[in-house]
Amino acid sequence: MNKRTNEVKFAGNYVTILGSALNIGDAAPNFTTLKNDLSLFSSSDLKGKIKIISVVPSVDTGVCALQTIRFNKEASNFDDVKIITISADLPFALSRFCGANGIENSITVSDHKDLDFGFKYGFVIEELRLLTRGIVVIDKNDVIRHIEYVSEITEHPNYDEALKIIKNI
Repeated sequence: MNKRTNEVKFAGNYVTILGSALNIGDAAPNFTTLKNDLSLFSSSDLKGKIKIISVVPSVDTGVCALQTIRFNKEASNFDDVKIITISADLPFALSRFCGANGIENSITVSDHKDLDFGFKYGFVIEELRLLTRGIVVIDKNDVIRHIEYVSEITEHPNYDEALKIIKNI
C-alpha cells in the first residue's frame, strides 16, 4: 500500500493519503461502490461517457455540501457528461442529503464499504478512513484528463479548471 505524506492537510495538519496518486493520461481504474439504495455501482456502467468524479470527505460538512450542490447544478449544463459525487458517507446519509438538497442531476455513491475507489485513485485519508477532497475528469475512452488532489481538505477544489477541461474534451 502506497502512503503519501506532506501533500495534503486537514485543518492545517498533514494527513497520510493511501493509494497511488494517479496522473493525467493514466487509464482510469474501474471501481465499485454502493448507490444510495445499497445496490452496486460500477464505473464501468458509464463506459463511453465523459465523467466528472467529485470526491468529498462528507456531505454533512459545509464545503462538501457546496461542492456537491455546485456539481449537481453544473450537470444540467452538459448532456453527455455524467457527474459522480463519491464519499465514504453511508448510503443513507447520501440519500438524506440528496433529498434535502434536490440533488437529481448527478449520481452520489458511497465508498464506505471497501474504499475501492479511494485506494485505486489515491484518495483515502488513513487517519480518518474518509476520502480526501478532489476532482477527477475522465474522457469517453476512460483516460484521466484532469485530476486534482486538494492540498487543504477544508478548501474548495478548482471547479473552473475541471469544467474548462470538460468543455475542451
